[in-house]
Formats: sequence, structure tokens, C-alpha cells
Amino acid sequence: MQGKHDEAKRWQVLLGGVLMQLCIGGIYTWSLFNQPLIDAYGWERTEVYTAYSLIVFIFALVTIFSGRLQDKIGPRKVATIGILLFSVGLIVASTARSLPMLYLGYSVLGGIGVGMVYVCPLSTSLKWYPKKKGMVTGIIVGAFGLGGFVFNFILSYLIQRIGVSQTFLVQGLVYAVVGLIGAQMLRVPEESENSKHILINENDFKPTSMLKTKAFYLLWVIYFIGSLSGLVVIGLAQDIARDVVGLAPQIAGYSIAVAAVANALGRIGWGALSDVFGRLKVFSLLFLITALSMLTLGLWTHQAVVYFIVLVLIVSSFGGFLATFPAITSDYFGSFYFGSNYGLIYQAYGVASLAGPVLLGLTSQDTQAFLIASMLAVAGLGLTLIVKPPVAIK
Repeated sequence: MQGKHDEAKRWQVLLGGVLMQLCIGGIYTWSLFNQPLIDAYGWERTEVYTAYSLIVFIFALVTIFSGRLQDKIGPRKVATIGILLFSVGLIVASTARSLPMLYLGYSVLGGIGVGMVYVCPLSTSLKWYPKKKGMVTGIIVGAFGLGGFVFNFILSYLIQRIGVSQTFLVQGLVYAVVGLIGAQMLRVPEESENSKHILINENDFKPTSMLKTKAFYLLWVIYFIGSLSGLVVIGLAQDIARDVVGLAPQIAGYSIAVAAVANALGRIGWGALSDVFGRLKVFSLLFLITALSMLTLGLWTHQAVVYFIVLVLIVSSFGGFLATFPAITSDYFGSFYFGSNYGLIYQAYGVASLAGPVLLGLTSQDTQAFLIASMLAVAGLGLTLIVKPPVAIK
């Protein structure tokens, strides 16, 4: 009976994590909001896109603190506070008639909220599924990617019917309800023979110890490069389709949905494959796919079919990095301090979100930025060949 009860709890935790990640994954629909905000308030594209870059950076930064906090007071409380802040941020964004107010609501409050939520289901699920890390983290972060698809057509319809600002309001209210339900499902496993076994047989690095290893810095750079291309393409998917490829607005609108599905499937699929073939082998393949895809996007930009194929490859590879990095963090540095450790490694993702606009600003054309991203992916491939597991610090 105890085994069945524990199994039910494991599935409950997984479901709660998926519900929350679907909500905060709504940030990946940002490409839908670029042009409507420009049309409504006369802002520049780079100014509007900055809201997306900032929310990603801030939420990544907050994971340092939320990871430590949920290690101390538990994931349910931290996730509850986080989903409320995210929802309030969207409601504030709905009142924004100036860029500072948009940044305050969507980027700052929303970013803090997402950062508090994001680590909780990851850390909790890893404790319940110690032998299926890649698969479980793939499902959890896959739901984060899938959030863009689930809400894509709804948000697109709402923007057309009630306007971009009111759509923020609806988002905030819906995410509050769904996210709070998910947050209440989180719980850590009770101290058992199974959990004791985990602690005895894994090298659990404290954050200070992890920062003394070469593996941490190599993984950080790998994560930064692996995130860069996907973040740029996701944030501008519809704009690239319309302005670079030359697709009609109606066809370009499908970019967000296609990217969201590719993101989710990439997270689930590559995460599971990393359990079988190893994390670093999967990283190497993802970098190869990204390098070739960004090269194609930079050189061959006027074919719709080619664009959508390349879009799928880039974003699914991005999803693969996001799914596999929690698993390799747990592999290399243990599960006990996972929340704190992954928060530090995850800063690579946040810095990559800021590097995207910088890269676009340094080049006169988007296609030049794509070529630079392709070369960086080749460098990332080289790094996967030299990173090694850390030696435990006694």
C-alpha cells in the first residue's frame, strides 16, 4: 500500500510541476506581442524586445535565491509566492502605457515570479525520480516550452479581439488560478531508505565547493552558447518569418506555435536520450545541429519550408539543452543542493538572453548575427569534448 501511495504522490508532483511550467512558459509567446505593442504605443522593436530579454535575465538571476530558499522552506511555499508575483506582473503590464511600466510589470515582477517558480518542480521531481533524471526534467521543462503552444492561438485571438493590454490582464488571472493549483501539489519525499540511498551514493557539492571546480565553468559556458541561438530565434520567430524570410503575416504567425511544439518535444526527447547515450554526447550533437541550422538561416532565408525546418531544428536543440542541463547538474554535483547549484549554472541562460539583443545590435542585419551564433555553436561543440566530471571535495 505504501508503494502505491508513494507512486500517487510522485505523479501528483509531476502533474503540479507541469501545470506551473505551462503557465510560466507563456513568456515564450512574446513574439506575438512585439508588433501589437509597437502599433499601439509607437515603441521601437528593440525597446519592446528588451522586455522579453529582461524577463529571461531576471528570472534566471532569481533562480540563485529561489533555489536556496526552496531548499530551506520547501518548494510549495516558494512556488506559490512565485506564481502570484508572475500574475501580478502581468496585471501591472496590462496597465502599462510607458516602457518603464511595461518593464516593471512584465520584466521585473514577472521575472521574479518565474524565477521563483521555475526551480521548484525541477528540484522536487529529481528527488522523486532519481533514476530517470533526463526523462523527468525533460517533461518538466518540456511543459515550460509547451506553454508557448498551449496559449499561442488563444493569446493571438485575444490580442485581435480585446487588444494587447487586456490580453496581459487575462493572462495574469488565468495563470494565477492554474499555477496556484499546481503549486499546492508539490511536496518533497519523506525521509526513506530510497532517499538515504541517494545521499550516500552521490557526491553532493555545496555551492561553494562547486564553484571551485573546473567542470562548473566549462558547463556554464556550454550552457551560455547552447541557449543563445534558441533565445534569439524564439524571441523573434514571427519577426524573422515576416521581415527576413518574407512570409505573409498569417503564415508568419504559425512560427510561434511551431517553435513551441519543437521546444517541448526537444526537451522531452533529448532529455530522455541523454539518459541512454550520456549528457555530453547529446550536447555535442545539439551543437552540431545548431551550428548547421544557424548557418542555413543566415545564408538561405527566402524559402518558407527551409525556414520552418531550420526553426524546428534550432528550437528543439535549444529545448534539449534546457532539459539536459538540470540532469547533468545533478549528475556532477548531486541532488541535495540541486536548487542552489542549478540556480548558479542557470545564470548562463540569463546572460545569454541579454547577449541576444547585443548581438543583434552589433550587426547591421539579423542574418549576420545568425552566422556569428553558428560559429559560437562550433566552439561549444569543442568544449563538450574537454569537460570532465568533478572530483569530490572531501
